[in-house]
Amino acid sequence: MIAWVRTWLFRVLFYGASVPIVLTAPISAAIGRDAMHGHAHIWIRVHRFLARWILGVRVRVEGERPRGTYLFAVKHQAMFETLEMAELIDGPLIVMKRELIDMPFWGKTAKAYGAIGVDRDASSKALRQMLKEAAVARAENRSVLIFPEGTRVAVGEAPPLRSGFAGLYKALNMPVVPVALDSGHCMPRKGPSRPGVITIRFLDPIPAGLPREEIEARVHAAINALEPAAGGVAAG
Repeated sequence: MIAWVRTWLFRVLFYGASVPIVLTAPISAAIGRDAMHGHAHIWIRVHRFLARWILGVRVRVEGERPRGTYLFAVKHQAMFETLEMAELIDGPLIVMKRELIDMPFWGKTAKAYGAIGVDRDASSKALRQMLKEAAVARAENRSVLIFPEGTRVAVGEAPPLRSGFAGLYKALNMPVVPVALDSGHCMPRKGPSRPGVITIRFLDPIPAGLPREEIEARVHAAINALEPAAGGVAAG
């Protein structure tokens, strides 16, 4: 019962604070990219503050984020890392569902920050569009953040990587930094949140230019390093 009270209090405060932050984002976007990133990081820090003091969730970062431009491939168990990783990586382009980018108001804000849309159908046309948008990363010398399993999963689940990851890896020709995490223990997709420590682990970079099977297998194993019963082989 207490866990649900804390969870709903967190949701009310976070989404309540999110409304004015998102509604005023176009003002920052009109000023410039740096202003937009600063605006977004206010939102991220509000989320972090409430998670810490309402839910009792703390963060432990293991490993060191390498400096430079990389493709960051991150495990996805909660909304938590979609915000936290943007702060830790310092303003990357983010690969997200096309439905979010197509939303009337939110979509413009996401594009102003730097978002790459990906469609669920993974058609050739959809992949070409994603790669076209990803070309901005190379032009602007920005890192890219992707959740290669495609969606939030429960603790212990290790689905194969989506086909778009391999295409993005090849097109960007960037080294990959896998990031393992266990946010699902504290902030599961279903059920109330629980106090605890979320571990975010940066692993060693994997070089660009590897064959598809090799890069998928290495990234799949790395991002699932904290899973209690990870298994399976990455596939597209």
